[in-house]
Formats: sequence, structure tokens, C-alpha cells
Amino acid sequence: MNYYELLFTTITTEDYQQDLLINALGEIGFDTFEELDFGFKAYIPATDFDKGKLDELLAEYQEMFSFSYEITLIPQKNWNEVWESNFEPIEIGNKIFVRATFHQPKPEFEYEIVIDPKMAFGTGHHQTTSMMLQLMLENNFAAKKVLDMGCGTGILAIMASKLGALSITAIDYDPVCYDSTIENAQLNHIDNITALCGSKEAIPNEQFDVILANINRNILLDQMQRYGEALKPGGEIYFSGFYETPDLDIIAAGAAKFGLKYISHKKDKEWVAAKFIK
Repeated sequence: MNYYELLFTTITTEDYQQDLLINALGEIGFDTFEELDFGFKAYIPATDFDKGKLDELLAEYQEMFSFSYEITLIPQKNWNEVWESNFEPIEIGNKIFVRATFHQPKPEFEYEIVIDPKMAFGTGHHQTTSMMLQLMLENNFAAKKVLDMGCGTGILAIMASKLGALSITAIDYDPVCYDSTIENAQLNHIDNITALCGSKEAIPNEQFDVILANINRNILLDQMQRYGEALKPGGEIYFSGFYETPDLDIIAAGAAKFGLKYISHKKDKEWVAAKFIK
């Protein structure tokens, strides 16, 4: 698969302005981002690229702050090289070490997650993923039945297994993410993750103790009823992929309609990860 790389040069007065643009690009198909000192890079599969949609979206932000961009086509044969060059190991809470297959392990960390860097979102570098991992460290997953929606690379599903979850169902609509989750589970010697390709219709007719959903506001709202149906009474759900203002209040109101009560949230820049209980 060929990819388009858009190199954005931005001049902003507030950090959140660039984050808003990145979030909006994610909603029209851009699936990988690299933040730079002067802006950021955004990547999208060539088959998903719609110049008309891009122009319409960017017009909404041109009055908010100044930016310019350049478009480059990256052939399939060069994609992994680009992706690997942007992947650095990360440490979360002095307990989790996330690395690629080509990095050296750090046995002093309690938990190590190995991610083969491909096109799937979810390496732990984005604030939403790292906050979800932090929330998971603070809560009990032992012997729990877990659903991971929008699983990306499978990083949260893998972490749930390492925290003692009984079983994990990991779902993503993107075939690349489905394949990546299976491969990364094998890399981490995890055998209790079942990967499914699809969206809310792929959620099994079962009850889960914990649901993880790091997607975006609109998709979360669309899938909220199904989450409420799939979560056991007393079960926990962790949401991320949206901003504190105005998204958190909107998510909380949508969740309340289906018996999901807001408990608390973490914040990194304008991004949040929130805990709810049924």
C-alpha cells in the first residue's frame, strides 16, 4: 500500500491548536502522526486520500492559526523504513517499556511490550495511548474478561494480558490493525487475545468486565449503546481519543444514557483518558 505524507509547518499561539488539527485529520483517515519542533507529519493510505475533504477541513483552521503543508507520495517499499525511523522506545510510569523488535530490552522494567512498527496506530507515543496504559496500571485486570475496541497495534490488549486478564477480545475495522494485533500478540508470547476485524457489529454477544476504547469522540458516541450492552453491571470502561473541552462533557452525557457513570480522568495537553463504571 502506498501512503501520502503531509508535512505541516505551523505557527500557533497555543499548543492545543495543532492538536485540534491533528485530531481532525485523524477523523478523515490519517492514521499516523509525527510531531516536530516546527509542526508535524501526517500519513494516510493513498487509497483513502481525498483532496477535496482535506481542503474543506483545512479551510476551517486557516483562520485559527497559520500553517502550510507539502504532500509527498511514499511507495510501499519505503513505508516501513520511514515508520521505523520515527519509532523510539518509550517508558510509562517507570513500569512499562514499549520497544520495537530492533531495540534492546530493558529487564529492569516490570512490563515490556514489543511492537513491530507497521502502519497501525497505537505505539504508546501518542498521549491517548500512554494515558490509557497509565490508567490500566492503576486498576485491577486480574482474571477479567476484556474488550479492546479500536485496538490498533494491540498494545492495550497485550497490556491487559500482562496485567492478568483472563481473556481479551481485540477489534479494529482496519485489516492492517487486525494483522498487527495478531503478530504483536505472538511477539509478546500472548495466547489469550482473540482479534476480530470489524466495528461495533463485531462485538460478541457476551458480557465483559472491562472495555478499552481509544478511538475518537464521534465513533465513541456512535458505539456507546453497544458498550453499555456489552459491559457487566459494575464493569469498568476506559475511554480516550478526545479532548477535555468540549468532548469530555459530551462523552459523559452520552455514556450516562446507557448507564455508564463518569468517575475520573487524566489529562495530557488537551487530550484526556477517562474512567467510567456501569
